[in-house]
Amino acid sequence: MIEATALRKRFDGTAALDGLDLRVKKGSIYGLIGVNGSGKTTALKALAGVLRLDGGQARMDGETVYENLALKSRMGFIPDELFFFGSYSLDECAAFYGRLYQNWDAGRYAAMKERFALPERRRVTRFSKGMQKQAAFLLTMSSKPDYLILDEPIDGLDPLVRKLVWKYVVDDVAARGMTVLVSSHNLREMEGICDSIGILDKGRMLIERDLDELKSDIHKVQAAFPEDTPEEGRYDGLNVLHRETRGAVDLLIIRSPEEAVREVIGGRAPLIFDLLPLSLEEIFIYELGGVQGALGNIIF
Repeated sequence: MIEATALRKRFDGTAALDGLDLRVKKGSIYGLIGVNGSGKTTALKALAGVLRLDGGQARMDGETVYENLALKSRMGFIPDELFFFGSYSLDECAAFYGRLYQNWDAGRYAAMKERFALPERRRVTRFSKGMQKQAAFLLTMSSKPDYLILDEPIDGLDPLVRKLVWKYVVDDVAARGMTVLVSSHNLREMEGICDSIGILDKGRMLIERDLDELKSDIHKVQAAFPEDTPEEGRYDGLNVLHRETRGAVDLLIIRSPEEAVREVIGGRAPLIFDLLPLSLEEIFIYELGGVQGALGNIIF
């Protein structure tokens, strides 16, 4: 389990993390999302033990991560900004990793290197950005980490390579119970692989829930009623987060169980009643207050 409790970190007087709490269940894939500047990268670096915190605790398996070499030998961390030794080839990087990580698997490295088709003798610093990201991924996955922390892992990769990256991640979660914390702006792909989602805002956790639960309780609804239906009390019993009217049609965001939405609205004999779950992208936009003024273009 990856656990953050009241994490605090300031840079030049500005709070990057302001009491962040986070829980990642063992053997799950947790997606951390937020706008630029919300603290995602700082949170990942803190949980990877790269940053010294100003307050709070970052733990894995109940152990503090910072300066814990034994724990870090079981962890893989791929930051958004990569670093490689200037003169090292991919094979030389692999030899270095093999000395650092107790679970290094040379056979897996050879198989992944062939699968990604990366040059093994060229200096990694001469790779393209996308090739460097692939190199970092195959080196990290060849160390067979128990915990994997990824910051924008598919940024700059072509669709085929992205699918291959996610396949390795999902397979290791299923086969070895690896625990994954990933941050990405590609919410559609996150929606397809994550078990849980945390939405970060201004260094704090805005909402943290299992993805299925998050999506099951928030709906977008279009409803229209006969002219003699009273306006007052039309949606009593429902948690209506947003409502606007276009002609005779009400457009709504409702945070209530689906059964309750169907019972309340369907029970009033609507002329039109469409109920759909929101996508992760739509939930993200709504939770961060980006709905106003753009609701018609983004959500409905």
